[in-house]
Amino acid sequence: MITNLIKSDPNILMGKPVVAGTRIPVDLILEKLAAGETVEQIIRAHPRLTEEAIRAALAFAAQAIRADVVYPVEEAAL
Repeated sequence: MITNLIKSDPNILMGKPVVAGTRIPVDLILEKLAAGETVEQIIRAHPRLTEEAIRAALAFAAQAIRADVVYPVEEAAL
């Protein structure tokens, strides 16, 4: 499964999910994509990443969001 590329180890970044074999956290990849960076730009900035690893980060995030947890969303002040 593609999410096998994502690992969590308490000795690496305090257990944050990272791309296996790197110290690149899933949340960094998600933030870069949300900011409008392309997959190619992310890979150029982090040559140890692959397109498959970026897809794995997205799949991991989707799986995490499926959990029965309420995530409060703050409304922007008008």
